[in-house]
Amino acid sequence: MQANTFDVVERRKRITFFKLGKLWVFKQFFDNHELFNALLDYYNKDLYRFEFKSTGARNNALKLLERNGFDYDLVEDLMGYVVQLPKSAKYAQVLKNSVAFKETANERLFLMKDLAAVEEAVGLGAKVYEGEISF
Repeated sequence: MQANTFDVVERRKRITFFKLGKLWVFKQFFDNHELFNALLDYYNKDLYRFEFKSTGARNNALKLLERNGFDYDLVEDLMGYVVQLPKSAKYAQVLKNSVAFKETANERLFLMKDLAAVEEAVGLGAKVYEGEISF
């Protein structure tokens, strides 16, 4: 008698690309050095994110990511992805998972890399920002 077996579909990682002005950006750590090196020209080492100035460059990156087991979301409306913390609050853990960051007189605003990062930031005391903002 043969044991029942079934195929397990490997879960693909999902990357969120954000439209910030004329740029498309995302943040992701890649274990695969070949994939990272293929995208290296687009990596902004000061902001720890990938930036694409043209739709063509972004689309080439999307194809490369798909071939390497990633799915993606394209986000132009930032609502739901931005969190705020008072200026007096500790923010290093939130900053680590953010794609962009902005300070005002009283608060710090973070564009989080995905909805899971938003949930984590809320768990750390951040509030989802409801206003309009550009980074």
